[in-house]
Amino acid sequence: MTSDSLLGPVGLTFMGLYLFSLIGIGWAGRLAKKENSLADFYLAGRGMGVFVLFLTLYATQYSGNTLIGFAGKAYRGGYESIVMVVFMSSVIGAYFIYAPKLFRMSRKYKFITIGDYVEHRFNHSLLTYLIIILSIVALGNYILTNLKAIGYIVQAATGGKIGFAQSIIVLSFIMVFYETLGGMRSVAWTDVIQGVLLLAGVIFIFFAIQVQYGGFLDTGEIIRSRSPQAFAPPDWYAKRLWFSTILLAFFGISVYPHAIQRIYAAKNESTLIRSFQIMAFMPLVTTLFMVVVGWVGLAQFPGLSRSGSEQITMIMLKDISLRMPAMGALIVLFLSAAIAAIMSTVDSALLAISSLVTNDIYGRYKPEAPQSVLTKIGKIASWAIMAVAVYMAIVLPQTIWRIMEIKLELLCQIAPSIFLGLHFKNLKGSAVFAGAAAGTIIAVGIMMINYLVPTFPVKPWGIHAGIWGLMVNVSILVFVHRGLCKT
Repeated sequence: MTSDSLLGPVGLTFMGLYLFSLIGIGWAGRLAKKENSLADFYLAGRGMGVFVLFLTLYATQYSGNTLIGFAGKAYRGGYESIVMVVFMSSVIGAYFIYAPKLFRMSRKYKFITIGDYVEHRFNHSLLTYLIIILSIVALGNYILTNLKAIGYIVQAATGGKIGFAQSIIVLSFIMVFYETLGGMRSVAWTDVIQGVLLLAGVIFIFFAIQVQYGGFLDTGEIIRSRSPQAFAPPDWYAKRLWFSTILLAFFGISVYPHAIQRIYAAKNESTLIRSFQIMAFMPLVTTLFMVVVGWVGLAQFPGLSRSGSEQITMIMLKDISLRMPAMGALIVLFLSAAIAAIMSTVDSALLAISSLVTNDIYGRYKPEAPQSVLTKIGKIASWAIMAVAVYMAIVLPQTIWRIMEIKLELLCQIAPSIFLGLHFKNLKGSAVFAGAAAGTIIAVGIMMINYLVPTFPVKPWGIHAGIWGLMVNVSILVFVHRGLCKT
C-alpha cells in the first residue's frame, strides 16, 4: 500500500472479486424466479419478509449520500448540520402515515409502480404521466448522486490508480448487468449483504475516528478555536432553512418510487410495519455517525474547498490507515461494503425506472404486449438511462448534496397525490394535476432563474424551491377542488 492509496494489491484483488461476485447474486436471482411476470421481476413475487425488507430499505436509503454527501455537508455546515438526523427521521414518520394503506391497496389491485396507484386512484392520464416523468427525472438524479459518490470513493481508495471516470464506467456496467439478470430479487439479496456490511462500516469509522482523533470535547474545542462561526446559533434564515429541509425529506424522500415498490413487495402489512419500526433507529447510528465524521474532519483537516469537503470521509480513512496499519483489513472491508451498497442503491433506482418505462409508458402504448416483451423493453431502458447518468456524473460539477436537493424538489410535487389521495376519497384527479403542474413549474422556475441569474437565491427566504412549489401545489389543489365541489 502506498501513501496515496488506501488499498494495496491484495485489497484491490479482494474488492474486485467481491464486486464481480454480485453478478453471481444476479444470476442466482434469475434462477430463483417463480414465473415470467412483471410482479415477480419487479416485486420479487411480493414475498419479502421483515429481515430482507428492512435491509433492502436501509441499503437503498443510506448509501453514497450518507457516506460522502452527509459528511461533506456537515464539514461545510458545522454544528447546524445536526438537522440532518431529524431530516432522515422524518421520513419514517411519513411512511407510517401512508404506507400501510397504500400496501393494502396494492395487494387488492395488483399495483407494480407508483403510476399504477395514480391511474387507479384518479383515472387522470395527464396526472399519471406527469408523475411518471417527475419520478423518472428524480430517479435519474438519484443515480447521478450515487455514481459521483462511487467515483470519489474508488479514486481515493486506489490513490488515483483508477480514475473518477473509469470507476463510474466499470462499476456502472457491473450493476446494470446483475440488475437486469435477477430484478428485485437479486437487488434485495444484494441489499441484505450490503446493508449489514454498510452498518458495520459506519460504526467502524465512527469509533475509529474517536480513537484516533479524540472525542466530542476535543473536536469541539478545535472547531471553536478555528471556526467559531460553526458554533453560532442559527439565525431566523437558518431556522427557516432547517424547517424547509425537514419538509423536503418528509415529502420528498418518503415518496421515492423505489421505496414505494418495496412497500408493494412486503409479505404482509405486519412485516411492513415492523421493518419501519427498525428503520426508525437508523438515523441515530448512520446519519448521526457520518455527521460526526464531518465535524471531526473539519477539526482535523480545515480549509478544504467545497469539492474537497466531498471527500472528507476518504481523506480521514486514508489518514487512519497510515497511522494505524493494523486497520488495513477492516478498511478494505468497509470500502467494499460502501461501494457495493451504493451499487445496490443505484440498481434499485434503475429497477424502478425500468418498471415505469415498461409498465406505465410502453405497457399503456402496447397493452397487448406479452410480459416477457415488456420486461425486455425495461431492461433496454435501464442500459440507456445508465449511459446518460454515467456521462452526467462525470461532467457535472455540482456537489452530491446539491444534486440530492434538486431531486427532492421535484419529488415533493408528487406527495399530495399520495398523502391526500389516500385519505380523501372525493379528491379529483384534475385538482391534483393542476396543483402538481403548478408546483413543478414554480420549483423548476426558481432553480432556472438561479442558474441564469446566480445572484437570485436558489432558496428564497431560506426555503427550498421544492417547498415553495409544494405550497403553490397544495393551494391550487385546494382551490380547484373547491371549485369542482361547487359545480
